[in-house]
Amino acid sequence: MTNALYDLSATALLEQYRRKTLSPVEVTQAVMKRIDAWEPHIHATYALDADGALAMARESEARWQRGEPQGLLDGVPVTIKENIATRGVPVPLGSAATELVPAEADAPPAARLREAGAVFVSKTTMPDFGMLAAAPSSFHPLTRNPWDLTRNTGGSSSGAGAAAAAGYGPLHVGTDIGGSVRIPASFCGIFALKPSLGRVPIDPPYTGRVAGPMTRTVTDAALLMSVLSLPDARDHMSLPYQAIDWMRLERDVNGLRIGLWLELDSGVQVDPEVRDAVLAAARAFEAAGARVEPVKPWIRPGMLESVGSFFSMRLRMDLAAFPPARRDRVAPIVTRAVEHTVGTSAEQLYQAHAQIFALRAATVAATRDFDYVLSPVFPQPAFGAEQTHLELDLQGIHPAQQVAFTTVFNYSEQPAASVNCGYTASGLPIGLQIVGRRFDDLGVLQIAHAWEAMRGPQRAWPQPAMVEALADGARSSS
Repeated sequence: MTNALYDLSATALLEQYRRKTLSPVEVTQAVMKRIDAWEPHIHATYALDADGALAMARESEARWQRGEPQGLLDGVPVTIKENIATRGVPVPLGSAATELVPAEADAPPAARLREAGAVFVSKTTMPDFGMLAAAPSSFHPLTRNPWDLTRNTGGSSSGAGAAAAAGYGPLHVGTDIGGSVRIPASFCGIFALKPSLGRVPIDPPYTGRVAGPMTRTVTDAALLMSVLSLPDARDHMSLPYQAIDWMRLERDVNGLRIGLWLELDSGVQVDPEVRDAVLAAARAFEAAGARVEPVKPWIRPGMLESVGSFFSMRLRMDLAAFPPARRDRVAPIVTRAVEHTVGTSAEQLYQAHAQIFALRAATVAATRDFDYVLSPVFPQPAFGAEQTHLELDLQGIHPAQQVAFTTVFNYSEQPAASVNCGYTASGLPIGLQIVGRRFDDLGVLQIAHAWEAMRGPQRAWPQPAMVEALADGARSSS
């Protein structure tokens, strides 16, 4: 257990602010020192503004001294994924091809955080246009996993996952359209929630696209949802606002019917260490009184590939509007990924779009009889830092199949979380996905909170000193 200020949870910080035993300025300074120590190794930040963060912290400190906190998160450090606009900061979307124009206004998640008094520590990195379940970007330096710098953070909320694991404060916000908060959470050993579509207002909204919390604990994620889920008229796809008691996390799992999804029909093999960790979690739920039953694979051949083609076509059309000189700056692997849509007919594009709704229907039908479903987040632990999921295809398996466990729940609009459930023999974290019925976001948080109590002690968070010692050792042996 650590008492370092940068490691304290949001709930612990707020309690100390109330008692006036700790100041937001002290905490922000500690987080900035932590970033200074880690950032040369992991490169998780974009538009880091220490002066701006300290100014926000001083304003918060003054409010707490007057006994007039501004909102639920007053003085709590937060990072925000760089595709979530913050006033005055350009939004490069992870790509060197993007024109750097300062955002005119905060996007809904950032607006709610600012209203709640949170301290904006930094934006966090992402790959080009969020197209990769991996970290490489043509704009940002390569973001690396704090647990092992040779390993990937996953994507596309790459920097947020690394920042949470490294201790850049307690609260981080990412976005997810196919696994982009859950895969980094799995690879980095943190918690993340992909809410039901529309639960957290975003701008611009799009099919499957959500914003969600990335934290070290479920309780902090619940606190963050109390703010992120507040209404914003700019999201024309948002759900009607519900005053959910997000902090009501206690839940008895006895009697729940839980599905266990471990198999894909695509030929993608789940790594034995990942499978064993997820299976052990399922057995723990069973021991606690839940009824655990297998879920049969339901994804028909070609379904995910078609959905992937639709989104590739969308990006190709976006890139077509760029001047050639800018278009040439896009990461080559992303350019190659969209090239296969050249020559796609209108009929083929229609059929690809129709598969989104077919996938939604099939996923809801396959999971509706279960209160919750458990599965891996990703078929394997974190892959190489320079790799992407597009390059893991060694046996003719389409890249869309690599993210099958997560993608299906974006299009069924169901809430899904990643919570650590173990480690590989080499010490890499393994994520357990917990999925609920549509709109049952609180229930997913409750089941994840129950799992936190069941899983036992976790390994200590990685430290920059360990990385530096390994680097020194490598230099000495060379």
